[in-house]
Amino acid sequence: MESKGVIYTSMFNKLSTLSPTNLQIINESHLHAHHQAMQGVSSKETHFRIEIVSKDFEGKSLIQRHRLIYQLLDDELKNGVHALSIKAKTPEEIGE
Repeated sequence: MESKGVIYTSMFNKLSTLSPTNLQIINESHLHAHHQAMQGVSSKETHFRIEIVSKDFEGKSLIQRHRLIYQLLDDELKNGVHALSIKAKTPEEIGE
């Protein structure tokens, strides 16, 4: 079951400022709980997959899109989020 904790909610609110036509944030922390780096970590919000579609990505390279997302989520990355997997597309790229 997907957890919608404090970090998830904060990420959702920040990514929503990009006016996405589609936004999915999937907490995959449970898939990584056994990894060595996660031993002793009590947070259940450490690994996320983000799938986002926004016109704000138009004219931006993949690297620029990821940088924008990393800037928005800077606090979360400094305070518990260990890893992000990002798929950032424009509506045109997915045929909207």
